[in-house]
Amino acid sequence: MLYHCVYFWLKPELTAAQRADFRRGVETLIRIKAAAKVEVGVPAATGNRPVVDASYDVALIVICPDVAAHDAYQVDPLHLAFVEQYKTFWTRVQIYDSQ
Repeated sequence: MLYHCVYFWLKPELTAAQRADFRRGVETLIRIKAAAKVEVGVPAATGNRPVVDASYDVALIVICPDVAAHDAYQVDPLHLAFVEQYKTFWTRVQIYDSQ
């Protein structure tokens, strides 16, 4: 399995409505068939520890069966449309891929 973990830092000036719209946009990625599972979340209330970075706003975890599925996910029209529509909403995106 390949775990594609994406963390978004949203622009601070976004309104609550824009943040909700962004969340709905991320959730559209659940429909991408190349992904075995997709989860969307926010920083967990697990306490403040030096090794935990909870500075992001939205997390996206995409589980793919293999690298080929990940590559298909990247070029899926839903993924491309999401990036095009929402790229102005974030100040930073950090991705960690693991197998």
